[in-house]
Amino acid sequence: MNMRMRRAAFAVAAGAMAVSLAACGSAGDSDESGDSTKSPAKGDNIKVGLLLPENQTARYEQFDKPLIEKKVAELTDGKGEVIYANAKQDATTQAQQVDTMITNKVDVLIVDAVDSKAIANSVKKAKDADIPVVAYDRLAEGPIDAYTSFDNEEVGRVQGKALLEALGDKAKPSAKIVMMNGAVTDPNAALFKKGALSELEGKVDIAKSYDTKEWKPENANANMEGAISAIGKKNIVGVYSANDGMAGGIITALKSAGVTPLPPVTGQDAELAGVQRIVAGEQFMSVYKPYAPEAAAAAEMAVALAKGEKLDSVAKDSVDSPTTKGVASVLVPVTSLTKENIADTVVKDGVYTVADICTAKYKAACDKIGLK
Repeated sequence: MNMRMRRAAFAVAAGAMAVSLAACGSAGDSDESGDSTKSPAKGDNIKVGLLLPENQTARYEQFDKPLIEKKVAELTDGKGEVIYANAKQDATTQAQQVDTMITNKVDVLIVDAVDSKAIANSVKKAKDADIPVVAYDRLAEGPIDAYTSFDNEEVGRVQGKALLEALGDKAKPSAKIVMMNGAVTDPNAALFKKGALSELEGKVDIAKSYDTKEWKPENANANMEGAISAIGKKNIVGVYSANDGMAGGIITALKSAGVTPLPPVTGQDAELAGVQRIVAGEQFMSVYKPYAPEAAAAAEMAVALAKGEKLDSVAKDSVDSPTTKGVASVLVPVTSLTKENIADTVVKDGVYTVADICTAKYKAACDKIGLK
């Protein structure tokens, strides 16, 4: 996959969300925690621990990490330090990484949990060490201080609506589709599924449904092979895939089984490979989630918490987790990405250039849809 991303994307996209923080504290404010190392007097010299869950999905290393680093630098006049670790889809590793961050005395943690339930004890450890925690992208359990993500039920609804749109006259209660949901350890996966089912149930026959271990494309591929065997390749009219990585595995399985034409397949994350499949007509849609405003919100809340400031000016929403009520939150809207609006979304926002998308393999397809 082409992993290039224009530097301009950071500035253009991050500026798209008005989440600027007004200082709610001052250098002279007292620190109620009693820990002098967390005093607002520390100013911009803060350490932000950033823990991301995996590197199978391109977004974390390509978008989230550099965007958060850039925003923290902007908010701290270049004095703030981001200490980064990736758990590579291992909850035990992530728990150890939290322990290391506590030992290193970071001032705040941004955590995208591998397992939202398993992380709860680590979140409590951080809180006991007077380190506030921002749950990023996934709603971690435990005493988190803030949360930013997308409206994840809406993501599922957008996917479900798009699949029905793609099916057209084929959308009827007897029409068989496959649902390829995400990992059960990811609370977002349950929300995507819930949103999608609110659109699909009663309108199509969900002949097979899978919760895909670790979101891995190879697991989605194996699941799809099983679905094709059970349902019959001629009987599958569409596939709900919760993200682009799995969509790639699904489409490979469909091709290997000789399914032609390919049924519409959904996705999420607007990964470059997914966008290219959309251009080529292999994948019907993805969900474009602008990572810059999500990353900006996480960075702003983290810097504010590290300095002992309030979150009122950035966190306009409130979310309840299974363990914590009224968590200050920022929820970012999403867009259905199809071949019709590639230019007005990921290209316009500087996520990819036309050259990134329209490589030699896809040039003819790009020309056909007017993407130049």
